[in-house]
Amino acid sequence: MPGLNGYWQNGGFVPADEVNVGVAVSLRQGGLLAPVIHRAGTLPPDVLMARLKDLVQRARRGRLRGSEMRGATLTVTSLGDQGVETVFGVIHPPQVALVGFGAVVERPWATGGMLGVRPVVTATLAADHRATDGAVGARYLTAVDRLLQNPEEL
Repeated sequence: MPGLNGYWQNGGFVPADEVNVGVAVSLRQGGLLAPVIHRAGTLPPDVLMARLKDLVQRARRGRLRGSEMRGATLTVTSLGDQGVETVFGVIHPPQVALVGFGAVVERPWATGGMLGVRPVVTATLAADHRATDGAVGARYLTAVDRLLQNPEEL
């Protein structure tokens, strides 16, 4: 989403040329790091997931390179593994957005006129209103929802 991928600099929004995703990682000894998957928008899902796993493991071992801690255009955080259902994240300036994911929980859900139980995750978006607005955020979350429901589109 172009209106969320970039930085607030010198009093204005500067769109980024690449999608560089910061991934919030809780450290076992306490604290938080957000290493970056550079050019994430160009990676196929299997490569993206392999890089994510590698970054998380190395972050927890203290083995990240300096370049892996710079350049995020957007951060993603998830506290689902800690049982948190809804995440209200804090933007890391100069970024203008952070996407949060909660735990996947089973909920009653109506589909095609039938009530059933299905896995549901809550996604939230924190955005800097100097750079964007709620309509852009709504379109972004709608796109995330569509991709989660139709992963073959990735």
